[in-house]
Amino acid sequence: MSQAAALAQKLIKARPILRFLGAVCVGLVAALGQAPWELWPLTIAALALLYGLYLSTTTWRQATMLGLSAGIGYFALALNWIVEPFFVDFARHGWMAPFAIVLLSIGMGLFWAVPFGIARRFGGGALPWIAGLVLFEVLRGTLFTGFPWAQIGHVLIASPLLHWASWGGALLLILIVLGASVILWHFISDNRTFGALGILVFGALYGGGLALKPNAAAGPDAPIVRIVQPNAPQHEKWDPEMIPVFFKRQVDFTAASGDQGRPDLIVWPETAIPYMLDNAGPALDIIHRAAAGTPVVLGLRRNEGRRFFNSLIYLDEAGQISAQYDKHHLVPFGEYMPFGDTLSRWGISGLAASNGSGFSAGPGPELVDIGELGSALPLICYEGVFARNLLAAPERAEMLLMITNDAWFGQASGPYQHLAQARLRSVEQGLPMIRAANTGVSAMIDGAGDLSGSIALGEAGFLDLTLPPSLPETIYARVGDGPIILFASTLMLLSFISARKQRAAS
Repeated sequence: MSQAAALAQKLIKARPILRFLGAVCVGLVAALGQAPWELWPLTIAALALLYGLYLSTTTWRQATMLGLSAGIGYFALALNWIVEPFFVDFARHGWMAPFAIVLLSIGMGLFWAVPFGIARRFGGGALPWIAGLVLFEVLRGTLFTGFPWAQIGHVLIASPLLHWASWGGALLLILIVLGASVILWHFISDNRTFGALGILVFGALYGGGLALKPNAAAGPDAPIVRIVQPNAPQHEKWDPEMIPVFFKRQVDFTAASGDQGRPDLIVWPETAIPYMLDNAGPALDIIHRAAAGTPVVLGLRRNEGRRFFNSLIYLDEAGQISAQYDKHHLVPFGEYMPFGDTLSRWGISGLAASNGSGFSAGPGPELVDIGELGSALPLICYEGVFARNLLAAPERAEMLLMITNDAWFGQASGPYQHLAQARLRSVEQGLPMIRAANTGVSAMIDGAGDLSGSIALGEAGFLDLTLPPSLPETIYARVGDGPIILFASTLMLLSFISARKQRAAS
């Protein structure tokens, strides 16, 4: 037995509290592959050790607790930004912050615990372990509208392996990370030949990622897009004394002379102005005059009777609203509260809603015509976390257009993880993304996932950037997640059949 395998068995046989703390620490290290740290080799190494610990378990209960403990550590660090929204109105919501991080870490940890236990029940090998984690990431991204944040595969966004997402999306990246972890464990523990062959395969995948990276540079005649970042901290954003300051800042950025002349489009972030659409006429007139005939995209709220929407509008060259989009994938407990009218009686409401059930959902993904630049698929903040929101578009757009208010996420890891997922969406679709964020990070992202320019987190400013071209439709854009889900399901089924045969033979 190798020293690595002996260490794994020793930890599994340790007292429960030591076993729990050890697994939590492994999970913490695994989370360091996420943005902003982006130490993805550490994730592979930590998951390799976790896989070795899983192999050393003797019962499905042991394996389940191992997965839960490691998941708690992983999600506690990766999702530590979840406390930030509760600090915006501390007197009202601050008491919820510790409950949020604890309950979220445990809840997300269950999506590791169950596949660990199932995999041990199905024979305890690599195939059910990998398949189970992939399938439960699918479940995590869909259950209760889904929360696919900090997926294991997201650590590869910082590596050339990102470009495999154009073939299989985030799920293929998860397969690569877990496969590499299994390979690494067997290489250092019990099977150098298998491990060496696996390392060659991983090296081929790495080289393939480099080869798959497309040339997505903008041409000399590409349109110029101005991205405006006002940097309005969330606790000041709706302060009556600060509202005119942030509005004037955006107007000044809109009117400013750029190095490349007047832009072809100007983009403001989510809820960029504090007025309801019906009452926003004077503000929109000011914006139109500042833009001097350049179309403007911006976010604001609107209502239909007692229903409120988080919306995006397109002001054309004449200052008329020629397109409108309502956000359809809302943030649970943020933009709306399940059973909100009942809970509001006890003073509980969504963080971004004043009372009751909060915002209403729009009809779904749709394209917006932005004149000579072509058609855009609008994404308002949280919608960009879900690949299925892009796959559900009625037709292929020429670009992705994200407006967001990442001020809710503070100045730590959240905004960087959101930006990383925006890069992933561009690679999956082969489309450029215009990303305007209130406090950052605003950026132009090309179809290869690279940033051609950005405004740093916590800074106010604007950038005039050329719009990269749309690339040929990717394999993933055509087939979605179905093939990877089918592959993982097949692996799990084969593991189940093999486990039954082994039990019958014994």
